[in-house]
Amino acid sequence: MISVEDWALIRRLVADGVPQRQVARDLGVGRSTVARAVASDAPPKYERPAVPTSFAAFEPAVRQLLAKTPDMPATVIAERVGWTGSITWFRDNVRQLRPDHRQVDPSDRLTWLPGDAAQCDLWFPPKKIPLEDGTTKLLPVMVITAAHSRFMVGRMIPTRHTEDLLLAMWMLLQLLGRVPRRLIWDNESGIGRGKRHADGVGAFTGTLATTLQRLKPYDPESKGIVERRNGFFETSFMPGRDFTSPADFNAQFADWLTKANTRIVRTIKTRPVDLLNADRAAMLPLPPVPPTVGWINRVRLGRDYYVRVDSNDYSVDPAVIGRFVDVHADLTRVEVRHEARLVAAHDRVWARGMTITDPAHIAAAKVLREQYQQPRPAPDPDDGLVRDLADYDRAFGLINGGLTNALSDGGVSDGPADGVDGEEVA
Repeated sequence: MISVEDWALIRRLVADGVPQRQVARDLGVGRSTVARAVASDAPPKYERPAVPTSFAAFEPAVRQLLAKTPDMPATVIAERVGWTGSITWFRDNVRQLRPDHRQVDPSDRLTWLPGDAAQCDLWFPPKKIPLEDGTTKLLPVMVITAAHSRFMVGRMIPTRHTEDLLLAMWMLLQLLGRVPRRLIWDNESGIGRGKRHADGVGAFTGTLATTLQRLKPYDPESKGIVERRNGFFETSFMPGRDFTSPADFNAQFADWLTKANTRIVRTIKTRPVDLLNADRAAMLPLPPVPPTVGWINRVRLGRDYYVRVDSNDYSVDPAVIGRFVDVHADLTRVEVRHEARLVAAHDRVWARGMTITDPAHIAAAKVLREQYQQPRPAPDPDDGLVRDLADYDRAFGLINGGLTNALSDGGVSDGPADGVDGEEVA
């Protein structure tokens, strides 16, 4: 078989008037080859004739199993049909047959009304962020995109725990200024799994009077707007940037989002900021009472006067050791109170396994420890043993009791108080 270059050369020479016999002689090919090249409308292509393979005998049985169970693993199918050859070869053939038996799941083009929905997702920037202990880590970024206007807000958070997700969601909704009627999530573990929301999510959405809708598995189209924004961040925001801390990332990201929201979006043919007012007008207002979000715990303070938030320990005033304290932490601050009195305040640390200590707490603990270790004075054996004898008279009813009654009943003679037989005693 001649090459594509020879085929093109033959056709060009013949078209220029060169006889086919001379073309065959000059190129060293047969005259029949030249004739076929001139008569062919398509370039030559090597095609191997199909021959029956070892899989052909098993194909009917494989198709029968796939018709009942399209997702049956290839290894199980091989066992059912008695395949003893190469499993890799078997998998390749099953992979080609599987689409013919899989149910079709068409996706409609969605229309997003103003104020109806906002799509929420976690984006993981492909660059590790330096933390307080000198380590670096890939941290999630919560992104909320208003479905109608395509307006974007986002913020980096320390963890994927429910507490941090609700904190970030409330913060971003405040930046948005209103509450969409639906918050669309995928099956993020911190939001919920199966048919149940995670603890605290129901109370959060109830306070906002909105609905949190979690998508079914294998339904990426219903959240495609925010998914495409994640790819947009990686190609437009990330290249050439360095970050010194999560706060630095958030500052740069917020500045970039301000510019990105003023760019024309191809699908809606306008800028998100131009549609934002109409989107907000159809949304719900922010609640008059903020939702209860954050890391909240009530514990009895131990002797080591530290409380734990996430995976880090924070010191507390040792004066409240043994008493109950209320711990509250958000994305940036950790506060501890005893009976509404602030007994500890720290910046929240995003690294893991750290101990954060206030020097004032160390000094206070030292004073209390020295006071506890001082010897106590021995008690005086006579201290507290002297008693008024009138206490016994009152106990036995001799005062304001029996003696008084005896006097009132004439139990004592009206005669002379002193002497005998009426004679005075000198």
